[in-house]
Amino acid sequence: MKHLLIVYHTMTGHTGAMAEAAYEGAIDPLVEDVEVRLKKAADAGPEDLLWANGLLLGTPENFGYMSGAMKDFLDRTFYPVEGKLQPLPYAMFISAGNDGRGALAAIRRIAGGYPFTEVQEPVIARGELEESNLEACRELGMALAAGLEAGIY
Repeated sequence: MKHLLIVYHTMTGHTGAMAEAAYEGAIDPLVEDVEVRLKKAADAGPEDLLWANGLLLGTPENFGYMSGAMKDFLDRTFYPVEGKLQPLPYAMFISAGNDGRGALAAIRRIAGGYPFTEVQEPVIARGELEESNLEACRELGMALAAGLEAGIY
């Protein structure tokens, strides 16, 4: 059994809806041997990262950066898991009022300090959240879960 951790922060509900969509994709009946945890950034900790075989990070874009809660999650977990994690495949989804590039760059920069390996293109919803954004998150969740199950990641 593989383990997929989805960690997100939401304020307006957009990133939360994206996280739920990614979760729906990850628990698709076609994926049988992957257990999925969906956690808000404030509730996730080092033990969750140590449990995980794969990771999805979701954040709103705040002032051209990731949310403070997502940064806090990364800050709180870095040292407790340092040297204990195998390279962890990960992907991202971002709800952006602007273009999302700042949040994307910040997460990528921090992920480089962890043993995180980006394995899927990020989903960035710019402006109002649309069904196409949610479908892209479902596909992202399913792709990461299926890749874990198949041993690709």
